[in-house]
Amino acid sequence: MSDKITGGTGTQELEAIPPAEAAREEQPGDLRLVRRQRERLGDQLYGQILQKIISGELKEGDKLPSEHRICQVFAVSRPTVREALMRLHADGLVTTRQGSGTFVRKRPSDKLAGLASVSDVAALLRCMEVRIALEGKAAALAAQRRTPDQMRRISSALAALRSSMENGTDPMQADFAFHRAVAEASGNTVFAELLDMLGAAIQGGMRIALGLTRAGSRERARRVVEEHETIAEAIERSDSEGADLAMRYHLNRARQRIVDGQRDT
Repeated sequence: MSDKITGGTGTQELEAIPPAEAAREEQPGDLRLVRRQRERLGDQLYGQILQKIISGELKEGDKLPSEHRICQVFAVSRPTVREALMRLHADGLVTTRQGSGTFVRKRPSDKLAGLASVSDVAALLRCMEVRIALEGKAAALAAQRRTPDQMRRISSALAALRSSMENGTDPMQADFAFHRAVAEASGNTVFAELLDMLGAAIQGGMRIALGLTRAGSRERARRVVEEHETIAEAIERSDSEGADLAMRYHLNRARQRIVDGQRDT
């Protein structure tokens, strides 16, 4: 008797696993890694597992296969598996119970897969981690250094974001303009240059977060606007610490909205 599990090299015949070991190595769903050029294997594996969680094939509370089992099935190295699992942990999607294994913790919105390739999500969330550190400092400096003209540009971008949210039009350009205006107001041109360099990844993350917000409740949209308002208000009153905290809070919440289907619904 054998099990058939589809992996990166095709269907493999695996020897039957004794019942006690099978309980430890339980594998819900049909995990299958389709390798793509120019994509990190860790991101591809992350995306494969994420897709199973989004679809419900891996439900909250389900146990993932062991690292060894995933290595066998996908024909990838243990460092690749650990990278994918580390990212899933960092994004709050799975949790480890000492002595028991790794389990699904939360399920993102089923609309996530329609807004981005699941293998792209890991990279976009990594970019958001960088943004939290980068833009928090930029906002703090903006509160100290912004000129009246720079404050007007921040307020103008905020007004455009508020209007697009209320009218149901695409808010991404206004959102990016707001964050770039804050970076420019820092008085250090490198902040704005770094945002431009990360522009595609930043806008990809915004497209997902804002897409989920527009598909959610009006309360969710209101909170997103309020987060931006709090940043602008702190900068206007020259509250450096408040601006830093407000920016990092907003970006953390945006990150959480991507991975948690229940966030602000």
